[in-house]
Amino acid sequence: MKGNRVVVTGGAGFLGSHLCRRLLAEGKEVICVDNFFTSSRQNVVELLGNPSFELIRHDVTFPLYVEADQIYNLACPASPIHYQHDPVQTTKTSVHGAINMLGLAKRLRATILQASTSEVYGDPHQHPQEESYWGNVNPIGPRACYDEGKRCAETLFFDYRRQHNLAIKVARIFNTYGPRMLPNDGRVVSNFIVQALQNKDITIYGDGSQTRSFCFVDDLVDGLVRLMGTDHEVTGPINLGNPREFTMIELAEKILQITGSSSRLIYCPLPGDDPRQRRPNITLAKELLQWEPKVHLEEGLQKTIAYFEEVIRQGGLP
Repeated sequence: MKGNRVVVTGGAGFLGSHLCRRLLAEGKEVICVDNFFTSSRQNVVELLGNPSFELIRHDVTFPLYVEADQIYNLACPASPIHYQHDPVQTTKTSVHGAINMLGLAKRLRATILQASTSEVYGDPHQHPQEESYWGNVNPIGPRACYDEGKRCAETLFFDYRRQHNLAIKVARIFNTYGPRMLPNDGRVVSNFIVQALQNKDITIYGDGSQTRSFCFVDDLVDGLVRLMGTDHEVTGPINLGNPREFTMIELAEKILQITGSSSRLIYCPLPGDDPRQRRPNITLAKELLQWEPKVHLEEGLQKTIAYFEEVIRQGGLP
């Protein structure tokens, strides 16, 4: 059946592992591709016995030769700690990875979806951010390896569309959280939860007034699948995220309330080029995908906290 065999690059990561499960539940054959730089085989180990699931250890900066009908290109470190660890490799993953996956899609005449990011908007002057906004990005700053790598990947996707009539989809993903996040990835939700569960000081960067919009992973995966299922004319980019906006202090207070932690809030200097505000305009997603998030922050945090409680019980913290 056309569309039944699916490649997911970065498939053993946080988002990818949830997407693989969703696709398998829909009866797809899934080829999970990952080099395990920021992901874990443990995220997909329970899927290895499924005859419809295949795991390939591979770096997308090198060509990949498989057969598929659809490709979800999720491969790239997504947290500042990880993508700044080896910024040259981060750029290569976004740019060379896009070139290789687009080449594969062209050969197969497969539909390919790029997991882009709200970071393409940089520190935005427009709020909330809509897809027509070109962004405010520092091309030589410490976050540029990720921001500009993803922007270049979008360029490549649309040039392949114009030049080769390739079926492309581009999703701009806003802050996503949920089970199987790495405890040490430096993202605010995992940071705050792990610190709260250990009754350690909760580190807030800046004065805590900067805002983010948090989307639970199940909602985000649903948006990706819906975007992949649209017709050839729907290319995106389409924002996928939760339009409800919270300050860092509000997020910390919610986590303290749910966990009953005795942690104190402490304030640290704001990292360079850290965006002051981030909130998606999801009008396009509502119109074209009939999609909007369903999981409220409190419900999603409870599920994520329960996951990290189990990680701590099993001694899984570094």
